[in-house]
Amino acid sequence: MTPPLRHVTRRLACAAICLAPAAVSYAQNTSRQAPPVLDVHFHAMDDSGPTAVPMCPNTSRFTASDPATKEATNGWAQEECTPKLYPAAKGEYIKDVVADMERLNVTAVVFGTPESVRKWIDAAPGRVIPGTGFEAAGARVPLDQLRTSFAKDGFKVMGEIGLQYQGVSPSDMSVDQYFALAEELDIPVAIHMGTGGSGRSNVTRSTFRGSMGNPLLLEELLARHPKLRVQVMHAGYPMIDNMLTLLQANSHVYVDLAGLIWSYPLKEVNRYIERLVDGGFGDRVMFGTDQLVWPKLMAYSISIIQNADYLTPEQKRDILYNNAARFLRIDPKSAK
Repeated sequence: MTPPLRHVTRRLACAAICLAPAAVSYAQNTSRQAPPVLDVHFHAMDDSGPTAVPMCPNTSRFTASDPATKEATNGWAQEECTPKLYPAAKGEYIKDVVADMERLNVTAVVFGTPESVRKWIDAAPGRVIPGTGFEAAGARVPLDQLRTSFAKDGFKVMGEIGLQYQGVSPSDMSVDQYFALAEELDIPVAIHMGTGGSGRSNVTRSTFRGSMGNPLLLEELLARHPKLRVQVMHAGYPMIDNMLTLLQANSHVYVDLAGLIWSYPLKEVNRYIERLVDGGFGDRVMFGTDQLVWPKLMAYSISIIQNADYLTPEQKRDILYNNAARFLRIDPKSAK
């Protein structure tokens, strides 16, 4: 179905406003390095994969579907846009993403199995902060094995923790031993909360529960582990009031903007970020991409923050680097 002209026009306008200035500013920055960026939510993929397709970021809407038909695996509107993001050529994904990490001066918290993360450490030396979670291949990782990853093998963040996809609360006692380990070792944890399934969780992920993305479900966990540092992935979208309530009550909680920043209508994305900042929590909002499939997703996501007219230059730098550096306890002097 051909999209309404107003949607095409809006997407073209967004391209001109949102991506071009970022590309120009970095392209012209040849005599000095771009200011550092910390991406706190990045996946250790090997390749874009055979099923990857071009994608229009910041979809204008999520479409309904009919269970009597063959339903698409995502609900993004089928529309034309500029820029359209393309998967990498076969075998080129890591090389393409690392080139952009160098160009944009990005250091990323890369999540995956220890083996997959080490591949990225080798590909992008000095630009990877290794992270790994307590689930792999559909099973829980033995606690002693996870302890070794953090205490001996140099992993720095526990994540991604995707309990919401299983319909499990982060405060469920069945996983408490893992959070106890993180608190003991002073390792921050990154927990998926909020968005998921691209408008088709009912079709693709039968165990996903939107209710398990409620940020207030973290309260019992935080009460049991008061020194735990928590990164709420996707900023608990769309539950902004509950997210603000949790942030107000728990000063060790930060949020990342990953996934949210490019997979929802741009006006809605900006409104959500603005609510977080205007609510008084501008020092706990961290940049992330949820880097997947499309190499240029990183540059596009950075441009959303760079072109946010409701943010001051200082607030932009806080989101793109300073807040994450504080959360991860990175020495500012070590910035590239």
